[in-house]
Amino acid sequence: MNEWYTLGVVGLVIVGVVFAIVRFRINPVIALAVGAAAIGLLTGLGPVDTVTTMTRGFGDVMMEAGLLIAWGVLIGAMLNEMGAITRLVDGLLRMFGKRGVPYALGLSFATYLQTIFVDVMIVIAAPLARRIAPRLGRNGTGIMGVVFAVSLETGIVLMVPGFAAVSLAGLLGVPLGVMLIGGLVVVVPTVILTIMLMTIAFRLGFWNPEKDEKAIVEEPTDEDAADGSADTAPSASSPRIDRTRTGTVRTALGGVPHGYTAVVERTEREQPLLLLFAPMLTALLLIAAQAVLTVLAIEVPAMLFIGNPVIALLFAVIATGMIGRRAVGTQRIEKSLVKGFQDGGQIFVLTGVGGSLAAVISEGDLGAILQGYFQATTFAPLLVVWVMAAVLHIAVGSVTLSAITAAGVIAPVATSLGLDPLLIALAAGAGALFCVHVTSNTFWLLQSFLGQSVRGALKTVTVGVSLASVIALAMTLVLAVFL
Repeated sequence: MNEWYTLGVVGLVIVGVVFAIVRFRINPVIALAVGAAAIGLLTGLGPVDTVTTMTRGFGDVMMEAGLLIAWGVLIGAMLNEMGAITRLVDGLLRMFGKRGVPYALGLSFATYLQTIFVDVMIVIAAPLARRIAPRLGRNGTGIMGVVFAVSLETGIVLMVPGFAAVSLAGLLGVPLGVMLIGGLVVVVPTVILTIMLMTIAFRLGFWNPEKDEKAIVEEPTDEDAADGSADTAPSASSPRIDRTRTGTVRTALGGVPHGYTAVVERTEREQPLLLLFAPMLTALLLIAAQAVLTVLAIEVPAMLFIGNPVIALLFAVIATGMIGRRAVGTQRIEKSLVKGFQDGGQIFVLTGVGGSLAAVISEGDLGAILQGYFQATTFAPLLVVWVMAAVLHIAVGSVTLSAITAAGVIAPVATSLGLDPLLIALAAGAGALFCVHVTSNTFWLLQSFLGQSVRGALKTVTVGVSLASVIALAMTLVLAVFL
């Protein structure tokens, strides 16, 4: 089949999917599924193979991320029920102030909190973002969307132990220590500048909360009630009920209202914040430790088990539940788990169907076609590798695949020119960040968990990360002057 025909079909279908979702408000799951089927049929994959590929793509994504999403949702739900998220937000706001919190979170996610599994960080930290957003003003949701998208995507492709960063280092023979330092030099200014520029753009009118956000229905928290932000307030003649974080119910006069059982108030024995987050932090440390051992080719049987993300996060779910039962009681923890399962349903379907679309695209010869158009050349090799990675990512939707393919094609010529392999890795990683869109699982996770409409996610994820891609290329070119 003519290669231009293949390129045209994929491009038109992806544009059509975006247009159908944004303009006609077609449900993203339906639009993605129809788009995947259309690409398969129009590129000659055939009816049977199209369905098979869509099903396999859905299953592959669920196999990789399904349980991770489930465990992350449950941990986040329990932490939210215990008030841990609110307390952490208050601490960050006190420490960094409203203007400093986005930068503090962004640099944390992109550097020392960076793990191989982006999905885990999104689902666990999403309640934190939803708590911070209203305190940042009218554009808060957009700002937090940019913080998450830019820091997590940039970190995984440029910072060790991000999976794509480790893969690029291995392919090009860059020592991990060198990759870590080089990535840090590029990532820090990229995250700061991108958040700053996108925040300015939002304040100039680029963000429209009425169209770029979707309503998130959440039960009022204890802190909301204390601030008087509930939709309904008790009448002056009725005793005001104060529900503490530990679940104790008392009247303003200090007595126990009719119908409630008297219990001893436990607010003074509030669990330390570090204890509430300890299971999750321990799980992330185990995952990171196993990643380092894998890179060093060291096998520790016990770590192969407990350092596996599925097992580490399962232990975190169990431990968080045990701490939660002591902190707020069994009934409230069980209620939070039920809500967590309910919230996770839509996320699973969106993520899986996104995998179906990416699988159908990858099934064809699109990658080979694009490689033919971007053969290695002696002209501006860093720019060529960035462009190639960017185009591959737009078409295929895989950050890792596009970065590795681009680096592999340009590496021989770049090496003969005496170009440092670190620069090739950074340029490929930067290019692979360009235009994260509807073929990306991360796009749908950020859209769903952070309360954005599809239009809003196109601004924070697609535009925001693309801006980071360009800035990261600029930082790489600056670094090239000194290497």
